[in-house]
Amino acid sequence: MCGIAGIVAPHGSIPSQAALEAMGLALAHRGPDDAVVETHGRAGFSFRRLSIIDVAGGRQPLSGESGDCHVVLNGEIYNHLDLRRDLERRGHRFRTRSDVECVVHGYEEFGDAVVGKLRGMFALALWDGPRQRLLLARDRLGKKPLHYREAGGGLRFASEIQGLLADPAVPRAPDSAALHDYLTYQYVPAPATAFEGIRKLPPAHLLVFEDGRSRVERYWSLRFQPVLRVDAEEAAAEVRRLLRDAVTVRLMSEVPLGAFLSGGLDSSAVVALMAESGPVKTFSVGFEEEAFDELPYARLVADRYATDHHEFVVRPRAVDVLPRLVEHYGEPFADSSALPTYYLARATAGHVTVALNGDGGDELFAGYDRYRALGAYEALARVPSADAGARALARGLGQRGPARVRRFLHAVSARPEESYARTMSYFSPEEKHALYSDEMRARVAGRDSYRVLYDAFQASDAPDLLGRTLHADTLTYLPGDLLVKVDIASMAVGLEGRSPLLDHPLVEFAARLPSGLKLRRGRGKHVLRRAVADLLPPRVLARRKKGFGVPVDRWFRGELREMLADVLLSPRAAARPFFRPEEVRRLCDDHLAGRRDRGNQLWALLMLELWARRFLDGRVA
Repeated sequence: MCGIAGIVAPHGSIPSQAALEAMGLALAHRGPDDAVVETHGRAGFSFRRLSIIDVAGGRQPLSGESGDCHVVLNGEIYNHLDLRRDLERRGHRFRTRSDVECVVHGYEEFGDAVVGKLRGMFALALWDGPRQRLLLARDRLGKKPLHYREAGGGLRFASEIQGLLADPAVPRAPDSAALHDYLTYQYVPAPATAFEGIRKLPPAHLLVFEDGRSRVERYWSLRFQPVLRVDAEEAAAEVRRLLRDAVTVRLMSEVPLGAFLSGGLDSSAVVALMAESGPVKTFSVGFEEEAFDELPYARLVADRYATDHHEFVVRPRAVDVLPRLVEHYGEPFADSSALPTYYLARATAGHVTVALNGDGGDELFAGYDRYRALGAYEALARVPSADAGARALARGLGQRGPARVRRFLHAVSARPEESYARTMSYFSPEEKHALYSDEMRARVAGRDSYRVLYDAFQASDAPDLLGRTLHADTLTYLPGDLLVKVDIASMAVGLEGRSPLLDHPLVEFAARLPSGLKLRRGRGKHVLRRAVADLLPPRVLARRKKGFGVPVDRWFRGELREMLADVLLSPRAAARPFFRPEEVRRLCDDHLAGRRDRGNQLWALLMLELWARRFLDGRVA
């Protein structure tokens, strides 16, 4: 696990040593164990290492036999031993035990196709000296991040945005369209970032840069057809086998290893399967507010498997770390659960260097409560005049009435994709229009943020609405929000996170299962629950899905009330060209007076303003 950065200079130039060193320094938290800056003609690498596999000999960049191709990689390749054996049979000779070395030999043997042979989580950069060619690639689900900027016949890349911004040659202009999308989704969807000219390489894509130009292409797609013809027992047995294998390969490590344990089905199943290989260290986070606290469920699993269990409680004063989070995420990020995730990662890093988690189970097996509404939307859409009646009621309510009622009425009156997009919105199009300044309205005129989800639905070959929705979340919410949250929060403290449920063989099998094995009688994860039924306490199996939420609505009315005013209602915030100050004040007043729960919206605005202070103004305070 590492931080990677680099520069490919225009023809006739060489990379700036000072810029490479600054880029690496900005990523030092991702790799506190080693630092390397190395140039090969017009290509330069800056590498920060968190040593996990081949601690003694796995220093990057690594090269092949000829010494002409060089690779840096952030992540882990779990099938590297199989790849190594195949490449050795083909005549390649390895110099290290590092999992990364198989990538450069694989490139020499297979070209760009080597990327599709990798099983794991990765963001990589490979420089082919003889061909003057850069290859960037990112894993299938988007567990590891990679950002780049192309300008003036050259290209820069880095694991995190801060790595690019550390180079003084990279400007810091905000991207209004990206901020427009952020207010809808609470994150900036790929391939955009909050900065003009800086891009994210999307998951399952590679980028080739040669002759001063780049091309980006997809190398893997998730398929939901043909649907597998299996019964519940057969499906559960295969899910169990695939998940056990995914957990087992993720136990490879030369450093201490543990697991995040929420007490939910997904992380509990991972811990149960880890325990088959020996004692497990587990780490859980909770809240003083009982409605948000999952620690009792985590203890049930920890007690059953006699884990070395550690618990941490997050309190409102935890917002003291918000400037640090803003620094690490590099762009506005409004998933408030990043706060407890960071605290959990920081506490965990005091005991282990690697932590397995349960990410991905909801997207694979329909675990979110919002999936239960899909059938109702479809059924109501078939009722004559239901859409017209719902639209009339929605117009009558306007911006009044309970938010859930208004969202439901909009959903009933729209096609399924729009219904789901509104369900996922933090700010609706109407709310954003009211919030924006005239300048911001002009900048984003004609841009429909829902297009991100519409395109994801359109890309799916799933035979039903549930499948298309799961696919859309796998393309958007999973890599844009959940995986970013965990990667940044954990790597900020030098902790590697691993996600067994997102092992791509398991993901591919789950996608092709009939929807009735995922969502049954209004309850998700049917086949997963059946697959691990004998491993978990009955109370864990029986409990409903509970999000990893933060009580921001209560915090803003209590301990954070002063911070809300100091940041969002400050002259500094009012002077920005994004929003109408009177509308921001109205949102605050609505929430503080208890007229509407604006907690999540205010959190999104708070994180945006803190980001602007740090990255546009140069300071957070």
